[in-house]
Amino acid sequence: MHKFVKILILVICTILCLTEFIQAGKDNIVIISGDELTSTRRTIKGASKIISIEHPTVIFTNFLVKNSSDKNLSIIDSIKTINPKLILTIGSSATKLAQENFDDIPIVFSSVKYPVLSGFVNSVSNPGKNITGASIDIPTKVQFSKFKQIIPNLKKIGVLYTQNTESLIPQAKIIANQQGLELIAIKVNHEKELPKKLDSLASLVQGIWSVADMNLFKERTTRYILINTLRKRIPFMGFSKYVVESGALFALDFDYKAVGRQAGEIVNKIISGIPPSSIEVTTADVIWFHYNEKTAERINITIPEELISVAKEVYR
Repeated sequence: MHKFVKILILVICTILCLTEFIQAGKDNIVIISGDELTSTRRTIKGASKIISIEHPTVIFTNFLVKNSSDKNLSIIDSIKTINPKLILTIGSSATKLAQENFDDIPIVFSSVKYPVLSGFVNSVSNPGKNITGASIDIPTKVQFSKFKQIIPNLKKIGVLYTQNTESLIPQAKIIANQQGLELIAIKVNHEKELPKKLDSLASLVQGIWSVADMNLFKERTTRYILINTLRKRIPFMGFSKYVVESGALFALDFDYKAVGRQAGEIVNKIISGIPPSSIEVTTADVIWFHYNEKTAERINITIPEELISVAKEVYR
């Protein structure tokens, strides 16, 4: 009898341990990152904090995308073994890995630029089957509004683009028109066309806006655009603070931790039962202003005091 009790206790303990293990698997969220930069760590911190507050039993398992395809295959196998409740990705490379290999697990991305253009979602309002997330896009309306605040007489605003970002232009023109602006967009098909196209654009507009087009903004071409907009005294809005540091007049940037919080909120919605396909992709909601004081002086532009007082960084 005593032996029987011992066996019974052992069986009960085993069942409890297995139940706990299974439950841990159900509450497991896999985080896939594309790098180990401070920005990525801030994004993860913002997301995990929001998730843990609402779901304190969640267990996070982290993976880092590797350059080696063999190592990535190992990551994929490990994730399939875990069979997580959800996959949270940080950055485009991590999102691509998840999207291509897990169509039966909800995916929430964060820190992704132009998710529609990148092919991750069908649209911002209707993302797709099992994926949605928090982009780092800053609404075009906000960008144009800030440009008008700096250049009150702004009527015509220009932009250069390539085939890579061509799909962004029609909607941008509509948004510009809604704000009393005319967006003049000129396509650059080859780097050799840049001088002529930039000259043509500069002669038609009072300011130049930019989109994050890596086909256009390579190191040499970025330097050319910055030097020549400065020489022509044309206000140029960069697509990141790093372009401002190099000489653009100003740019709007975002807080990675806040983007992480947005992703965390989306994760919580999915855990509560809302399908990813019905959750709209978010844009950056904490926006920082950066400007180049030296550039402003050289092109005779006065940055409004209300923007100076809230500037995150001033480059001199």
